[in-house]
Amino acid sequence: MDDYLQRIGASRTSSLAELHERHLLSVPFENLDTHMDTRIVLEIPWLHDKIVVRRRGGFCYELNGMFAELLRDLGHEVDLLAARVYGEGQRLGPPFDHMALLVDGAWLADVGFGSFSLHPLSWTSREDQKDPGGVFRLADNGDDVDVFHDGTPVYRLERRPRELVEFVPTCWWQQTSPESHFRKGPMATRALPVGRITVTDKKLVLTENGHRTSTDIEDPAAAFLDYFGIHFLQSNASGVLRQL
Repeated sequence: MDDYLQRIGASRTSSLAELHERHLLSVPFENLDTHMDTRIVLEIPWLHDKIVVRRRGGFCYELNGMFAELLRDLGHEVDLLAARVYGEGQRLGPPFDHMALLVDGAWLADVGFGSFSLHPLSWTSREDQKDPGGVFRLADNGDDVDVFHDGTPVYRLERRPRELVEFVPTCWWQQTSPESHFRKGPMATRALPVGRITVTDKKLVLTENGHRTSTDIEDPAAAFLDYFGIHFLQSNASGVLRQL
């Protein structure tokens, strides 16, 4: 895991909050494999090769799955929690739609949701929690917990601990189903110290100190390389991207 710590610019003495922040500033949330017909494998050696060795990113199952392994190696107790994401009209997505982490029974950690909290959230507090990413709040909903971001429900968490293998079927659905929002277009996004940078196959969106700019992209492959260090070729007229 020392290579992983080096990848995110942290050390074995880093606090949970520092590890969380450094991960979000270093490792992008991205769905490029779903547009390259590359099967995502939810096994630690495969995730380590992708995120640490090849310096890629991923989506929730990959990023939180690997981050959980790092935290356990550093002595933390980590539970994998399944969530259903709120979509349009506040409709809930399928079970295992998202994965988040409960750390030491006290902190909700999530480095795999794109734009979210920069620091872990208190699992026991039901008050507003201010974060550089916004104002968050947890609310009990029967046996589950709803997570709100700036007053809007984001996802509903189960309390029951899960194993990584239990997320495999929905991970496959996310990669292959036409109904999956990950299939709508390639994208990569990463937190910045004072904002966020996002690249799609059409736009570069940069937010700094609350100021948002959007620029059209003529060459997506060049943009993914320039801003995220990911080498891609656009191989055919349908826009499928292939990694070099």
